[in-house]
Amino acid sequence: MADLAGAAPELNPAALTPTASELNPVVLRRRLMAWYRGQARTLPWRGTSDSYHIWVSEIMLQQTRVAAVIDHYNEFVRRFPTLVSLALAAEEDVLAAWSGLGYYRRARMLHKAAQFIVLEREGRLPASSAELRTLPGIGEYTAAAIASIAFGEAVAVVDGNVERVILRLTGRADEATAAARAFVRAQAQALVPHARLLSSNLDAQFVSGPISKTRSAGVWDASERIALAASADPTAPAGGDRSHPPASNVAGDHNQAMMELGATVCLPRAPLCLQCPVYALCRTRGEHVTPKRPPQRSLPVACLLDLRKRGTATEVLLERRPADASLMPSMYELPVLPQEAVEGREPVLRLRHSITNTNYYVQVFAPLRLEPSGLTKRSRGEAHPLRQAIPKRSRELHWTRITRLAGLPLTGLARKILHRLHVMDKPKIDLLE
Repeated sequence: MADLAGAAPELNPAALTPTASELNPVVLRRRLMAWYRGQARTLPWRGTSDSYHIWVSEIMLQQTRVAAVIDHYNEFVRRFPTLVSLALAAEEDVLAAWSGLGYYRRARMLHKAAQFIVLEREGRLPASSAELRTLPGIGEYTAAAIASIAFGEAVAVVDGNVERVILRLTGRADEATAAARAFVRAQAQALVPHARLLSSNLDAQFVSGPISKTRSAGVWDASERIALAASADPTAPAGGDRSHPPASNVAGDHNQAMMELGATVCLPRAPLCLQCPVYALCRTRGEHVTPKRPPQRSLPVACLLDLRKRGTATEVLLERRPADASLMPSMYELPVLPQEAVEGREPVLRLRHSITNTNYYVQVFAPLRLEPSGLTKRSRGEAHPLRQAIPKRSRELHWTRITRLAGLPLTGLARKILHRLHVMDKPKIDLLE
């Protein structure tokens, strides 16, 4: 799920009222929520009231498919179950838990934000989208998602899925202009239900009021906040009969339903229109006009997989990227070889690895040849030419025990190669001189 890291211009509040919508908010919300209650996927971060867990899931979902996030999310919150445990962790441990998800700057910013919250905010995650955007790594989209899902703020979440739904419902073409983006945000905001939900002002009221005596830390989960908001509503009549439904997180549910619709039904290609709960309201009913995507670049890459025995331990040669590198700083990877050094050699593995708009066609070369028996053999004298071909700039070379690999911050490509060749599965390796 994409995030906009920079600050976006504020919209005219008049453009965000329900009357600005080209859609019928009441009808759309009713049909959408009926569908969502019955068809929503079961995901580990749904249904939780833990704002920290919701925050972690939203950071992981930036520009990453849900299927790729699930296992990483479960393992991450197992290793760092609370915001404090994350803040106290070493950055290397955080990167190791993140390894394989890519875009490692997200993990670093998540870690830095957790440390800031513990040091400067008494361990409390901000409850409003405006305050959340002051934290490292949280842009407009992520702030809105956390604020609405965790705290019930009536603010629209606009990711690629929601944008596509809005454009198709209104019959608009996908245009990369500021006016088009403002239109989508205004339409999305007009559809968000505005219920009696807790705001940061009520936070201050509860923490400073008599209720704070029972929760001196001032930390409330989402269900407590909503229940307190309902009980503190001065307009609510006495007794059990209320003139309005009890307060609930309708804004967060609506945002999740919009994203779910785009992710599972209103697909970029071949949308499942006959399964769409708001098909009757849609002006497009199919794919809409979209700009041509820039062509993918293709680049060849050669890597060295060098293994050795030290007693009973098996070690692999890794290179650590510089701490000041613009891409994946301080991460471990397999040493990269120049193309001329591998000419005429047969790789032990070929694979494709995609990052944003680039396809890397990777060939892995090893002094150890993988045999059908599962054992490995080394050809006499073959190791040195490949190892010596590593560019001289590569000074951060480390022989690392394969039993330690799971705990290292490996790049996604390195982890993929080591898994594909069963190095991380502790194979039986026979090095013959």
